[in-house]
Amino acid sequence: MENVTAVFAGTAFALFGAALLVWTGARTLHRAPVAHGVSPVASTALATLFGATFLVVGVWCFTRV
Repeated sequence: MENVTAVFAGTAFALFGAALLVWTGARTLHRAPVAHGVSPVASTALATLFGATFLVVGVWCFTRV
């Protein structure tokens, strides 16, 4: 039963992290703001950091299966 929870959590974290990284990359390539009203450098850096963090947490969850 714990394996199902780890797989679900890993999938959710990995999908969200990957989607956030893809979205941030697309916004950066089009020179569009990642977050409105925030420094472009800070918002890009934080979005990339959190996207990578969620992706790593998702992979970590998969190693617990």
